[in-house]
Amino acid sequence: MEFEWWWLLALPLFFALGWVAARIDIKHLLSESRSIPESYFKGLNFLLNQQQDKAIEAFIEVVKVDTQTVELHFALGGLFRRRGEVERAIRMHENILERSHLAASQRLAALFELAQDYFKAGLLDRAEELFNKLRGSDYEKNALAFLLDIYQQEKDWLQAIATARELGKISEQPRTKETAHFYCERAMADITHSRPDDARENLARALAENKKCARANVLLGDMDAANGHHEAALAAWKRVETQSAAHLALVAERVLQSYRQTGKLHEGVTLLKGYLANAPSLDILNALFQAVLETEGSEAAYYLLRDAVRRNPTLLGLDKLLEIQMTASDLSADRRHDLELVKKLVHHHASGLAMYRCEDCGFRARQFYWHCPACGGWDSYSPKRIEEKEATP
Repeated sequence: MEFEWWWLLALPLFFALGWVAARIDIKHLLSESRSIPESYFKGLNFLLNQQQDKAIEAFIEVVKVDTQTVELHFALGGLFRRRGEVERAIRMHENILERSHLAASQRLAALFELAQDYFKAGLLDRAEELFNKLRGSDYEKNALAFLLDIYQQEKDWLQAIATARELGKISEQPRTKETAHFYCERAMADITHSRPDDARENLARALAENKKCARANVLLGDMDAANGHHEAALAAWKRVETQSAAHLALVAERVLQSYRQTGKLHEGVTLLKGYLANAPSLDILNALFQAVLETEGSEAAYYLLRDAVRRNPTLLGLDKLLEIQMTASDLSADRRHDLELVKKLVHHHASGLAMYRCEDCGFRARQFYWHCPACGGWDSYSPKRIEEKEATP
């Protein structure tokens, strides 16, 4: 192969051209860095050190020098919103939208930021309008999530259902659980306003949306029991077992009341004993204890509690066991005094454990919620009390 001598001349030329290009880039970079105000770098440094207040002050100085810095306006607006200064955030993002030569992508970004400002400020109608304008854009998924939150806050359940379905299609993650609860919320409103037929229709839709929706059958049973149709109520509550055995704890007392109304309390006791064996729960135990005490006497109720506490030792169970021990007629004064002292101590510690806890945010409540009042999660509360959850291996 013949050697090409002209490569010896080309190599120095390529090197020289590369050196010149590098020098030009360095000069351009230095020129740009000199044109950036010092406050900009101070602001970045404050941000990196989680000092948002000082970062805002530094960026404001930059904006005074260069009012055309769009991205910096975005950064400032976001910082204002996170710090709770929503009015300043709104002004900042409105200022961006007023610019005539704004790129389409920047205009969409400004709309999304301004919609979040309105949402944070509680101006839900304005926020809804802007989020709707973002349909079909790159921000559609996030906008729909905000819209879903707005409709839930406004209790506009039809809009919430439509939005949840739309969001489920986009994210390819069906939101059937939430949608079923939205139908249940509509049914609750129907019950309140004496529209039983509409309520049943909405509950049927809830079950069609999510056949595991235990809440729908709980509500159906409540409606039937309120109208004196106890057999139908019991049929609805029994279906909860096939949906979620843990939720039987919510209907245990209701089941016994309906059996009592039909004169078949012994049959109800037998049923709940089966529930207690298959799905142990303090609420089932408590309801069953009262029924056994009524039908079989204090001794049978005592053994029921004793065996349950042995199988699943809890302070709440022990508290109830001490309560029945104190009813014994053959207790001496000293023995009764000792039991009262122990019961007070146990009851004091057990009361803090007789609560429900949201599995999403940890919020504790004395009553069970289908919709967490703290984080807004649906079905985030376990029907089991805190002590039961912690005692479960």
